[in-house]
Amino acid sequence: MTTKAPRYPLQVSADRRRFVDADGEPFLVVGDAPWSLIVNTTVEGCTRYLDDRRARGITTVMVNLIEHLFSSDPPRTLAGDEPFTTPGDFRTPNDAYMAHAEWVLEQAEARDMLVILYPAFLGYPDPHYPGYGGKAEGWYAEVVANGADGCRRYGEYLGRRFGRFANVMWSIGADRNPEDARPGLEALAEGIRATGGPNLMTAQMMPEHSAADHYPGVSWLDCLSTYSYEIVPRALERDWRSEPTRPFFLVESAYENEHDASRLQIRRAAYWSVLFGGNGHCMGNAPIWMFGAGWEAALDSPAAHAMSLFGEFFRSIRWADLVPDLDRALSADGRLAVVYIPSQRPITVETGVLAGPVVAATWFDPVSRQRLPAGTLATGGPAVLTAPFPEDAVLLLETSTEG
Repeated sequence: MTTKAPRYPLQVSADRRRFVDADGEPFLVVGDAPWSLIVNTTVEGCTRYLDDRRARGITTVMVNLIEHLFSSDPPRTLAGDEPFTTPGDFRTPNDAYMAHAEWVLEQAEARDMLVILYPAFLGYPDPHYPGYGGKAEGWYAEVVANGADGCRRYGEYLGRRFGRFANVMWSIGADRNPEDARPGLEALAEGIRATGGPNLMTAQMMPEHSAADHYPGVSWLDCLSTYSYEIVPRALERDWRSEPTRPFFLVESAYENEHDASRLQIRRAAYWSVLFGGNGHCMGNAPIWMFGAGWEAALDSPAAHAMSLFGEFFRSIRWADLVPDLDRALSADGRLAVVYIPSQRPITVETGVLAGPVVAATWFDPVSRQRLPAGTLATGGPAVLTAPFPEDAVLLLETSTEG
């Protein structure tokens, strides 16, 4: 299906539920997590990665502007440039490093891709990746040391330098709750907002935590990034119910080749991310996220294929009209419903909640893209259906006024 390229910057819809582009068109986050794209790829590697993801229908990539640990020679780029001329001093950004970061953003911009950009990834409180000598994963200590003044000056620099990129969404923190870094992080966000463009801004916490709870009352928090490795629907429902209302997306769940995650588990997270009221999902893959050995061969992974089909399916329907009722997602006019079935079993369709009088039911296989008719149902009574696929399935229900 051919879709129009989004016109950036993204905005928040009038009902505060959706991301929309500058033309008011809903924006679906079909995302990938190339965290170390700026620091750990060559020019050829970067363009190969972005070309591959764009061809698969990936709309969004999440990237560390500065990398603390997960690269060949952190925090340096492969060319040997450090992000700061005085290590760890946010007041001393290195123009050579930032020029390379601009080039990477230009490549994403040329491919119409949104970049969720992390200016100071915090990292887990206790390093938990083997082989790194117990080193800190992120910039938590530096944020605290730079304080509100240093972080604000860094943010103002970033706003001036990168404000021209309408395809950027800023994300504050990540993998840790703010704790003692909160004054610096808030100053960083305020500095970006003061000198940058109208780009949306979010914040990422520890898993199972929401920025709505940790940054109450701040003006810069435009949207929420749901983060869950446990009961993903519970976290999504929390952010759907959060007040004030903000759009949200599933920024991270179990990565492919990590956490013993199954292919089914990764697909479930993606479909839930929309059917619980969100705007999509960013999947991750090891070794791609850090561009470790063998990342090129991993480009054609099962999860990458599944995310491509996820985007294809939702872009083929009026996905932004769906409103969750916890058991299903239903458009406000009752003419469209989508049900995700995470395992093969009979389900009962309550056709009475749909407009009628006739419902066309179609099965979609998240693994193969196959679509099969599930029959024509009359509204007003229950109908029992069983998916024809061995694992998960999506049931699409579209009503017609013709009997």
